[in-house]
Amino acid sequence: MKLKRLSFLLLLSITLSFQGKSQVQDSIYLMNGLVIGEKVIDTLLGAVTIFDPKKPGAKLNYEWDQMYMVRFSNGDNRYYYRQDTSIYNWFTREEMWHFMKGEKDARRGFKPVACAIGAGIAGLVGGMSGTFWGPILPYSYMAFSGITRIKIKHKTVSHPNFLDYDAYILGYERVGRQKRKIWSIIYGTAGLAVGYGIYAAFHNKYPESVQINFLKIKL
Repeated sequence: MKLKRLSFLLLLSITLSFQGKSQVQDSIYLMNGLVIGEKVIDTLLGAVTIFDPKKPGAKLNYEWDQMYMVRFSNGDNRYYYRQDTSIYNWFTREEMWHFMKGEKDARRGFKPVACAIGAGIAGLVGGMSGTFWGPILPYSYMAFSGITRIKIKHKTVSHPNFLDYDAYILGYERVGRQKRKIWSIIYGTAGLAVGYGIYAAFHNKYPESVQINFLKIKL
C-alpha cells in the first residue's frame, strides 16, 4: 500500500512538472511597445510565429521589423532591433528600449481629460450654431491638440528613473499626442452631435442677434 502511494505521488510530481514546463511562455516585445506572452514556435523566414491566443489552432506571424526582441523562457534574449539610420532606426538599442517603455506607460496611464472637455465644448458650440461650418471648430481644436506640451504625471511612470532618459519622454509624448487627437475626435464629434440636436430643438427660440460691445452678430 505504501509503495503504491509513493508511486502515485511520484507520477503526480512528474506530471505536474511536465505541465509546468509546457505552460512556460516566451515574451515577445514588439516595436509598438506591446508585450505578448506566448510560446514561440518558429523564427524562420523573416518572421516570429506563435499560436493565436484568441483563435485555437490559428497562428500569428510577426515580421522581424515589427520586433524589438524575444525573451525566451530559458532566459535567452534574441534581439531583432538594431540601430541603422538607412532604415530610420535612429536610436541605439538601449534608447529604443526606453522609448518603448514611454509608449507603454502613456498608453496605460495618460488620460487627456482636459483636452476631451475642450473638444466637447468646441463641438457643442459649433453644433449649436446650426451652420454648415459648425464642424470646423471641434476639428480645428483636434488638429492643434498635439502642439502643446505633454505633462507627464509621476503616477503614470512605471519607474521614476525613466524620466532621466530623453528617449522615454519622446515615446511618452508620441503616444500622448496620439491619444489627445483620438479623444478630441471622439468628444468633439459627440459635442457636435449634441449641439446640432440643441439647434434643431431650440433654434426658433434663439435671439435674432447678439450685441457684444460694438459688434452686432445676427443668428
